[in-house]
Amino acid sequence: MGSNKNKETLFSTKNLKSEERRMSKYIEVFKRTEIKYLLSSDQYRKLFSFLEGFARVDNYGLTRINNIYFDTPNYQMIRTSLDKPLYKEKLRLRTYGPTFDSTNSFIEIKKKYDGIVYKRRISGKYKAAYDYLVNNKKPLDDSQISREIAGVLNTYDSLRPAMRISYDRVAMVGINDPEFRVTFDTNITWNKDVLDLREEAEGVPILGEGQYMMEIKVANAMPLELTRKLSELRIFPTSFSKYGRGYLQMLGMKAGAEAVKAVNREYIDIRNKKEVRAYA
Repeated sequence: MGSNKNKETLFSTKNLKSEERRMSKYIEVFKRTEIKYLLSSDQYRKLFSFLEGFARVDNYGLTRINNIYFDTPNYQMIRTSLDKPLYKEKLRLRTYGPTFDSTNSFIEIKKKYDGIVYKRRISGKYKAAYDYLVNNKKPLDDSQISREIAGVLNTYDSLRPAMRISYDRVAMVGINDPEFRVTFDTNITWNKDVLDLREEAEGVPILGEGQYMMEIKVANAMPLELTRKLSELRIFPTSFSKYGRGYLQMLGMKAGAEAVKAVNREYIDIRNKKEVRAYA
């Protein structure tokens, strides 16, 4: 959906200062630190019980979250992200629960600069959002955020739906500090073939059985009592990207399929040579 003559230098060091200045414009909308952890079922149970002392499950309870991540045909955005640059960004379309034409959806830009996450999003009916991103129809609105989304679309060549990521989430918010938020994600799956959220789809699991992906999201410092509990339970930060994990699994499956094809070709060659000798 457009091109940019400076795509080669998009993530270069000389652009980081200007990107830092641009990031300052996002503070009034969304800015926080997100720390990720992988938990066993036992760690989850003990930590959840502890968190209930100062946080509560939000009003949505257990929710199925559905996302379509957009990328170039050669997966430029996620490949750049996995290189862990100082600045990276993702574009996704998100819904909660079963998705229909009229379901409320969110087009989101998620940017990370120097460890801080900035998220901008606009909402509208799913069909309108999907048609804008996929079929070049009109934007959801003419807001500043819409112009920023259009900027992302025009920065990369041929952005298109690249991967579907879905998961079940329980979110907790601080009782006294509404800026404090913890999410627990399970049943995380990816799918690269069914890229319209109105269509039901099975997915490839990303986590092992009984595992949870936890994110602690804070605008300021993490509560001291929580850091002590994490240490006690031997829960440590990890690098984790759902889209990144799905992409790497996809590459692994492709490599495995190619290996199987190579073995089959070798087997056929050997069999054909034996048949030639038999008729000689």
